[in-house]
Amino acid sequence: MLTKQDNELMCRTGAGTAMGNAMRRFWLPVIQSSDMPEPNGDPKTIELLGQRYVVWRDQQGRPGLFDEGCLHRGASMQLARADGDGLRCIYHGWKFAVDGKVLETPNVPDPKFKDRIKGRTYPVREAGGLIWAYLGPQGKEPPFPHRAFMDQPDSHRINACAIVNCNFVQVIEGLVDSSHLTVLHSSALAQTNDSDLDYAGKITHMQFDAAPTIEADETDFGFHYVAIRQAAGSRIARVTSFIAPCFIANANGDVWLAAVPINDERCYFFHVWWDAGKPIGEEPLRHAQLKFVGLDEPTLRKYGMTLDTCDSPAAMSTVNGYRQDRKLQRGGHFTGFDSITQEDAACSVSSGAIRDRSQEMLSSADLAISRLHRTLLACARAERDQRDILALRADAGSAIGISGEIGLDEDWRRLVPHHRIISSAGAGTQRNQ
Repeated sequence: MLTKQDNELMCRTGAGTAMGNAMRRFWLPVIQSSDMPEPNGDPKTIELLGQRYVVWRDQQGRPGLFDEGCLHRGASMQLARADGDGLRCIYHGWKFAVDGKVLETPNVPDPKFKDRIKGRTYPVREAGGLIWAYLGPQGKEPPFPHRAFMDQPDSHRINACAIVNCNFVQVIEGLVDSSHLTVLHSSALAQTNDSDLDYAGKITHMQFDAAPTIEADETDFGFHYVAIRQAAGSRIARVTSFIAPCFIANANGDVWLAAVPINDERCYFFHVWWDAGKPIGEEPLRHAQLKFVGLDEPTLRKYGMTLDTCDSPAAMSTVNGYRQDRKLQRGGHFTGFDSITQEDAACSVSSGAIRDRSQEMLSSADLAISRLHRTLLACARAERDQRDILALRADAGSAIGISGEIGLDEDWRRLVPHHRIISSAGAGTQRNQ
């Protein structure tokens, strides 16, 4: 369990908070490329870490991220006019390029005035179907991390995003909690037996062992942990990496995830799948994958997990029973939810917008949860105390997730020999191997 003080330190990400300042030191995905305005289209407002920004593409397609308030008098840049090479505030006509260069200040007689100021924009990159931004101190951005899915064309990659109405830590906890998979997702896992999807084939063995051996190591990028399950006379080791401050390299090896705070009580849940040999981003493979995990648009909208439905009556809440189908459950489905994504979201949302961890009773199965808390708190405390954040110096792109069979006496760490281990937490189970 955590004290209420540590819980607040870990979960609060607004301007001026220790965790919020720490997260702003990293490159964060802020929106999917597919959700961006068209070149020279209307600007769009988004919220990140409790602050509002405007995204836009100039006529050449270059992406930009602006503070919502105009540099001049604070009018919303959502009202601004798309004007070719820049975004023009309608209040006094000041015009800003995506890199912050002030192109025009028509109400100021001094023609050199615009050269002495700069608009409030942020460094952005576009890679892997995502727009990434650095929101921290000017000139201190870390190297932009390269990840495997960034090498794939759209046709070999699937991008999806869900909106989850709870603190970002709760979503990440579910991603490093291997022991819940066999239980919570039992009905979904049963469907893998008859599925042709590669994703289904990689997780089907998890329906047979609800108490995997859990071990974890602190690494320079955050931590990695293993869930070792018995299956047909062998041991299958699934290694998942948590990459600070909010990224997951899933053990399937071809899934990357991120939970980025919109504010303290809502987050973006980004998903990326990729396959160098198969066009999974094309139909019918794309829809089949999204439907299987509950990330297809109709299912997301049904549960209020899109930006335009997350404040609607469809959103999971106590009032609507979190949209659980009790009739389906009584008919034999274990949970009564459409798919994996909704099962995870219901458990995360139902424990409160910001979970009170002072009341939790963790067990040996929760070793990775404890490691996550320590990693996040270390980032927040380092930023608060003006010390180096270790993960900022790590090669985050080298962190991977991977699965493989190992011998009875074989160390699972051979699957990730390049991960730099700082310390080991040992076994997290009462079961002998």
